[in-house]
Amino acid sequence: MSRERETVGLMTRVVLYGRAGCHLCDEAREVVRTVCAETGDAWREVDIDAGTADGRDLVAELGELVPVVEVDGVQQGYWRIDPNRLRRTLTAAGPRPLA
Repeated sequence: MSRERETVGLMTRVVLYGRAGCHLCDEAREVVRTVCAETGDAWREVDIDAGTADGRDLVAELGELVPVVEVDGVQQGYWRIDPNRLRRTLTAAGPRPLA
């Protein structure tokens, strides 16, 4: 099941990939929620166990990394999401990979 949490009228910049019962995903959700509220950016959450998305097998691709955060389609972090790095990425001119 895909859980959508988007700000109406804004393009979704941030996607949080996670799964139910994942304590790191719970922590990442709070980081993303807080930072996006500060920056005004829209975000959505995708449960990787719900199947494929846009032809991607999310369990095969991201299963060992969740939670994973993407900004504008570029992976920004996984496992433990750093709020300062996410904030810098969202306020910069364009997305910057963290690694």
